[in-house]
This record gives sequence, structure tokens and C-alpha cells, in this order.
Amino acid sequence: MKIAVCVKQVPANNDAKIDPETKRIVREGSKAVVNPFDLYAIEEAVAIKEQLGGEVIVLTMGPEKAKSALIEALSMGANRAVLLSDRAFGGSDTWATSYVLAKAIEAIGGVDLILCGKQAIDGDTAQVGAGIAAKLDIQQATNVCKIERIEKDAIAVRRLNERGYDIVKLEYPALITVVKDINSPRIPKLHDARIARRAEIPIWKPEDISADPEVIGLKNSPTQVVKTAPPAPRETAALKIEGSPDAAASRLVTELLARKLIQGVHE
Repeated sequence: MKIAVCVKQVPANNDAKIDPETKRIVREGSKAVVNPFDLYAIEEAVAIKEQLGGEVIVLTMGPEKAKSALIEALSMGANRAVLLSDRAFGGSDTWATSYVLAKAIEAIGGVDLILCGKQAIDGDTAQVGAGIAAKLDIQQATNVCKIERIEKDAIAVRRLNERGYDIVKLEYPALITVVKDINSPRIPKLHDARIARRAEIPIWKPEDISADPEVIGLKNSPTQVVKTAPPAPRETAALKIEGSPDAAASRLVTELLARKLIQGVHE
């Protein structure tokens, strides 16, 4: 079985800055990590490979420093990786990103199953996985929390919904997005990490995947970000309440009511 995993490198903390012109995250100079949800996708892909045999290919779109995300995936057991990196890709929204990743998967060829994390923590749109499936015109299941069974030509998965879960069967090729309930990502062994750091990771340009230059990048992205702003900081001031248990409890209730954290009880 040939499995592709799409991952993203995201800012490691909430100190990311916004470009005032493009209204997008400035990634240069900030510490980055593998998107947490994508780690579950990598783990599940490697577990399937270990069970059935085959190959796991991990791919990401981003600057050259995104190679570190691919190296981590290789250290977890992926067989090879591809970096999609070119100025022409810069600023792509979820629609354009889905297109680029779909074209890369087509270029790899013969992929049976595609795994993605539920969503990226920097955008929280949960659109890219579904967008890839739509552009490849293949079956998909989102918010998958368990692989029920894997057959020769299909896979059955448990998909979370508002009321519980569904069990759906998808014929290959297919795409699933996974949630953190599906597994516990392994910690790479030192030996595997050393081998991964020596791996040759090819860098693909638009021409390598036959991407139409008129549908990639910031200027060709249909999403227009009008305004961005950081969330208001949380109140972190602490109040030390002293006195007897009864007095302290009374003061605590008074403070909670004043801050509208609880509602009064009317007799």
C-alpha cells in the first residue's frame, strides 16, 4: 500500500507576527514545529505500513526550513519525503494549498490512501484535507478517530460527528483526516533520528508537479483576509483570600459574582 501524509510546519507559540500588508503569518525568524494533529496522521500511516507493508511518503509545502518537519516524520518511520518550496507558492490560501498538494500527490502516482491531520493550529480552518480530496475527486472521511478495518480495496473508519460517530467504508484511493483520539504518536529512536537527518529530501517546484501558475500563490488565492488581530490577553491577576473557611468562601463567591463567572441563586 502506498500512503501519502500531508503535514504542515506551524509556529511553536502564540508570538507569531502578522504581516501588515498581506495579513498573513510571518514565519521567518520564528520557531516552528510539526502541526500537532499531523503527528497523529504520521503515526497512523506508519502503523498501517507496519501492519500491511508498503510505503509512506510525507509531503509539505513551505520554506526550506520546513525540511525539519519532514525529517521528524522520517524519524517516526516514513520512507521518504518531498518538500514543495518556491516563491510562487508563497501566500497560498487553503484553496491554492489544496491544489498544490493534490498535484504533488498526482506526481507521486499510485497513492492508495492519504492522511492529514484534522486541522492546522495556526489557521484552524480544517479545509485543506477536504480540498485535496475534492481536487483529486476521491472519497473522504473527516475527524476519523479509529481505523475499523483495512481491506484489499477499501478501508472502514470511525468518524466523529455531533451525536457520536459513524462507521464509513471508503474505496481506494481515499483520504482521511484524523483526530488525536486515533493513537499516541511514537517518540523517535535516536538511531532513526540520525538516519532521518541524513536523508536527501527533494524540493519540488511548480513545474515538477505541472501546477498551473495562475492558481497558486497569494495573488491567485480567492480568500481575501481583510483584518487580523491577536486575541485579547487573558486576565492573569491572582487574588489571595485569607481568613476562616467561612469568610474565605463568602469572599470567593462575592469575587466570582462580581466578575460574572457565576450567577447568583434566587430563592
